[in-house]
Amino acid sequence: MSLIVRPVLEQDKAHWRRLWTGYLTFYNSSVPDAVYETTFARLLSDDRRAPRGLVAELDGTLVGLTHYFFHPHAWRVEEVCYLQDLFADQSVRGHGIGRALIEAVYKAADEAGAPSVYWMTEHHNHEARRLYDRIGTLTNFIKYQRPL
Repeated sequence: MSLIVRPVLEQDKAHWRRLWTGYLTFYNSSVPDAVYETTFARLLSDDRRAPRGLVAELDGTLVGLTHYFFHPHAWRVEEVCYLQDLFADQSVRGHGIGRALIEAVYKAADEAGAPSVYWMTEHHNHEARRLYDRIGTLTNFIKYQRPL
């Protein structure tokens, strides 16, 4: 098997959408078409504040994705990196896709001079947390957000 992690390209749109839909479905969520279109355009943008996207390609088929972005942090001079979305198709889980995508984000953060990469997951996402426990450090923070 040949695994390549690379930036999202214009020709990836349909496969990217399929993967992101899988991610959103996993979290019992959905977004309108306008969000798909806007997010994909942002991933292709040269705007340094826009989210960036990587895909995992296994033997020519897109099987995973990640979205991340850099932002200022009040406690640091350098920007930090937020890994917002990470997804591997169910058929390839356990084959190193998630790890490869996270390591690619780590590399992008290092190249950008961002010393911190962080992400969140739901407490019951045990499959992903087994990977996260090996590749990251669990923090004590609890997330709150404004009620909708």
